[in-house]
Amino acid sequence: MEFGFHFPTKIRFGRGAVQNNGAALRLGERAFIVTGKHSGRASGALADVIAALTHQKIECSVFEGIGNNPDVEQCRAVGAQARAFHADFIIGIGGGSPLDAAKAVAVFAANDIPAEQLFTNSYESGVLPIVAVPTTSGTGSEATPWSVMTWHTVKTKRSFGSLQTYPCLALLDPTYTDSLPLAITRSTAMDAFTHCFESVISVKASPLTDALSFHALERFGKLMPQLELGDVASLRDELMLISLLGGVAISHTGTTLMHSIAYPLTYFHGTPHGLANAFVLPMYLKELAAYRPERLATALGALGMSQAELAAYVQRNCPIDFTPDRTMFPLWAEQTAAQGGARNTGTPVDASHFEELYAEIFQ
Repeated sequence: MEFGFHFPTKIRFGRGAVQNNGAALRLGERAFIVTGKHSGRASGALADVIAALTHQKIECSVFEGIGNNPDVEQCRAVGAQARAFHADFIIGIGGGSPLDAAKAVAVFAANDIPAEQLFTNSYESGVLPIVAVPTTSGTGSEATPWSVMTWHTVKTKRSFGSLQTYPCLALLDPTYTDSLPLAITRSTAMDAFTHCFESVISVKASPLTDALSFHALERFGKLMPQLELGDVASLRDELMLISLLGGVAISHTGTTLMHSIAYPLTYFHGTPHGLANAFVLPMYLKELAAYRPERLATALGALGMSQAELAAYVQRNCPIDFTPDRTMFPLWAEQTAAQGGARNTGTPVDASHFEELYAEIFQ
């Protein structure tokens, strides 16, 4: 048995995490903050971070404008703003989109490079240090080097990430999720769950990632009935912890076919990422039953559900409301085949096979 594990992010978890760890923000004299149009301010996280920076006598500039599914060209432009500000480090505040965007901005702030070079993970001038402050419990981006970008040039989402793009500091305060609407809470929770589930399935799984994922799946299984009922007020801390555990796990295993095949639903139809993952989950489970039955049984055992029970749960709770253009399936299948997650699964990697799977999903 051979495996490795390296995790460079300093994590501080708990209510009051930003206020109680202001000294950890001393990463330079000038901070550039990247956040969403509303989430950073509405959650209270932006005010807390600015107050902590002010107390530490650190100057800051704020960009409030990252939308869902951040665009690589926007991140390049914001990176130029951070470079003009002479930022010493980048702070991302928000859900997965602002945190992913902050990683791209940290690259472009240090490197005036074409958009496509972002995906090479090779940057002559390195990457500015990154601080992550999540305001949702889903992506685990605060604990991974990965960033998923919308790239309109190739009409899909594409990821990048290396040791350089791990956040050096993650400040996780569940308080910032207390006011999230139920729909966002459920969607992001399903994203966190799929990370934990897929990390067990991944061909890159190791005993250490399994330990994280099994523990997270066990915890998630216990709260699924309450999440379905919509009684989520008491789940905020638990959901953020599960999201964190999933993030640490996929930072080593990556995601798998479920993520890859769900990306077109988000790019072409705007389906929230976690909801898209959950919608394709029943098909994914069938693939695993055929090609990875032992790992599927292990993941389901940790969760405490059968394949049929899990499929029924997501079908009840994660519907989508569009009818796709079936002539797009060949393109979607080609894009899925090009994704690393598809090759990470241990199931067939063939565009014609994926085209059949899309037809099955939308039958």
